[in-house]
Amino acid sequence: MKFRLKITLCMIWLLSISFGIGGSLMIGSSFSSALSQEKAAAEDSYRFLIRTIEMVNSISTLPNTSDIAGILKEMDGMGMTNFDALRLLSGDELAYTVGNAGLSSDAKETGISIESTADGKRYYKLCSVVGTESTPLTLVAFYDISDVFAMRSAQYKAYVLIFAATIAVGTALSYVISKWLTKPLDKLTTATRKLAGGELSYRADIKTHDEIGQLSESFDAMAQRLEENVSELQDSMRRQEEFMGSFAHEMKTPMTSIIGYADLMRTQSLSDDEHTAAVNYIFSEGKRLESLSLKLLDIIVLKNTELDMKLVSLDELICQTADYLRPVYAKSDIGIECSCETGQCLLEPELVKSLLFNLLDNARKAIGHAGLIRVSSRLTDTGCIIRVRDNGPGIPPEAMAHLTEAFYRVDKSRSRAQGGVGLGLSLCSDIAHLHGGSIEFENCPEGGACVTVNLNGGAK
Repeated sequence: MKFRLKITLCMIWLLSISFGIGGSLMIGSSFSSALSQEKAAAEDSYRFLIRTIEMVNSISTLPNTSDIAGILKEMDGMGMTNFDALRLLSGDELAYTVGNAGLSSDAKETGISIESTADGKRYYKLCSVVGTESTPLTLVAFYDISDVFAMRSAQYKAYVLIFAATIAVGTALSYVISKWLTKPLDKLTTATRKLAGGELSYRADIKTHDEIGQLSESFDAMAQRLEENVSELQDSMRRQEEFMGSFAHEMKTPMTSIIGYADLMRTQSLSDDEHTAAVNYIFSEGKRLESLSLKLLDIIVLKNTELDMKLVSLDELICQTADYLRPVYAKSDIGIECSCETGQCLLEPELVKSLLFNLLDNARKAIGHAGLIRVSSRLTDTGCIIRVRDNGPGIPPEAMAHLTEAFYRVDKSRSRAQGGVGLGLSLCSDIAHLHGGSIEFENCPEGGACVTVNLNGGAK
């Protein structure tokens, strides 16, 4: 059963109970009030008769039954009794009677009671003993209250018609109201089905200030987060596919060359120069494979490593790394300058060394021949900032967003010639993130590229 039908049925049920109880109480109260008024009128008229009879008894020294009967007859003839029937009994003998002959003359019980006749009429029956001790008499009076019961019956009939009309109108209004109230739920249901069907961009977009509006906001937030997560997963899968494709390509190219030269050396007679060239090519391609495998291993290990932080003199670490690389870079006429702030920082030294090696190596490849690399550092409240600048050609704008992607190379031909595999900056990004930091790339106004690494290890 739909929720709107449940709301409609509940509203009808509540309306029926409220209207039924209220109508019954109202009719019952009106009936009781009318019946009480008629009872009071009957008792007043009866007391008037009794007082009249008692007055006659007090005046007459020897009143008899016929005198009292005569008085009753005269009062009835003058319309002073207000009763539909009167009975005067002397013992069990009927001394006087007037009115409806179908009414009982039984006077066994005194007081007031209600008596019904075969034709459906109802009367108040009033009975008491009058007269003297020598002549005890019983006066029975009947007061018609049929109109009160008839009025109640008419009220109940009218009430049934009003109740039926009210329920009909209430049912229609309840359905309209429940449909209006549940309309946002229909939108939420549609949004849920759309989302389940793959339309992740669909939103309920219910703008109300009630609980349903809050539910809609939560649903839309959930849908937004789900869409973002799915997008991230799709992007991650895409990157993984690209990674595997690039990895396969990087492995295939040197392996093909190595196998080709090895087969050439195995199957053909080569001159000494040809043999040396083949061996050198196999060696260089083998070294490139070694570099590729080591960097891939570093990336894999980093993603599953908890850092063992140590207080390290950052300026000494940078200077030692630069001193180690200067003789090698001097062969390409590339110099390294260091400008570092003195102090200690909480770092993982071996990983920071690897980061520096890759940043400096990337700068060397960008310069090519004859240039200068500047390395600077300063301490912060939370760690340190390392900046590496070169005077090379800079970074193309279209390459900025892809620099830390695995196997991405700005200049593929030059990188391949220099033994690059496009993993160095990806490794640097992972190291920075492991230190709770970040890596940023920009082109310097004076020319060349600048890499800024923020490491949040803690400074001393």
